[in-house]
Amino acid sequence: MQYVPFGQLGFNVSRLGFGMMRLPMNEINGEKIVDEERTKAMLRHAIDSGVNYVDTAYPYCGRQSEPVVGRCLKDGYREKVKLATKLPCWLVETEADLDRLLDEQLRRLDVPQIDFYLLHALGKDRWEKMKSLHVTDFLDRAVKDGRIVHPSFSFHDDYPVFREIMTSYDWHMAQIQFNYLDIYDQAGLAGVRLARQRNVPLVVMEPLRGGALANPGPDIQAIMNHTKVKRSAPDWAFRYIADFKEVAVILSGMSTEEQVEDNLRIFNDVTVGGMTDAEKRLIGRLRAGYLARMPIGCTGCRYCMPCPKGVNIPALFKDFNESRMLSVPDRFKRQYAGYVKDENDAGRCVGCGACEKQCPQHLPIRDWLKKLDAEGKAE
Repeated sequence: MQYVPFGQLGFNVSRLGFGMMRLPMNEINGEKIVDEERTKAMLRHAIDSGVNYVDTAYPYCGRQSEPVVGRCLKDGYREKVKLATKLPCWLVETEADLDRLLDEQLRRLDVPQIDFYLLHALGKDRWEKMKSLHVTDFLDRAVKDGRIVHPSFSFHDDYPVFREIMTSYDWHMAQIQFNYLDIYDQAGLAGVRLARQRNVPLVVMEPLRGGALANPGPDIQAIMNHTKVKRSAPDWAFRYIADFKEVAVILSGMSTEEQVEDNLRIFNDVTVGGMTDAEKRLIGRLRAGYLARMPIGCTGCRYCMPCPKGVNIPALFKDFNESRMLSVPDRFKRQYAGYVKDENDAGRCVGCGACEKQCPQHLPIRDWLKKLDAEGKAE
């Protein structure tokens, strides 16, 4: 197992972190229950093999993850790891809820202290709400009374929001979605650079884009095959992120024993700055291969907005493109239900053509909206 300093916090951490979000499950009387014995064996084996960072959260696995993690870390295992969990910001309505939820999580984990306590999944609206409830004062108080050690946050939004959050408080860590497809999305490479400037170590989630990068398909696999060094798809994805010195931990949501073993093998030799120029060029070709799968040439410039009928054209195009890029077409159908609910779906297009007059790419937007509406509503 490879280790790096966790920023300037004074300890070393394993590059591989165990994400406790996708645990093995059993179905009992129609209810999904975490397979605790398998989870305990997998987690303890990972820790015995050198993993020393464990990440959970209040809602994971139907709110079962925290209590299961707490029990799995008995028998001296708690002392071997840095433990991270997250404040469920969406459940916070008053300042009193901040302390109530933290105290509840300490009980659920059955620990007196949490090493990394993250504000969960911050975006613009959620951050504004947290600020209105004086959340940084709460974090300072929780550090002072010993309930948490390192105040942190996880993030899902665009870079300008990330910059505003990062520069608003003395964070000890930031957790971001980052992989070789997301270099210009969410916090992206700009966020990595900002973290370096502010000396804030990063923990990376979704290194495999929810597993999509682990199953690339024949076109992407063909690109990988044209290399002297043969590595698996997850191996290439992990190595790309591990190359960044700003990244302390790369989380993997491991749900099988095979995934644990494979990740332990990969992380035995991933190093900061370990990728060659040829390997970096390969990553560029892999990214280009995925991007070539996207059928709509939308750049997200938003010149087509606002739509007179409220259709969220750029977001629809992005979700549709990503579903094709990652070969998960059913995902778009699930997402489309949200557009219908929010009354900004493609079916609201009346064919006025205002969007096409403004599109610098000269896309046949009306035709695409008809196609997306049909696919989104297909049985």
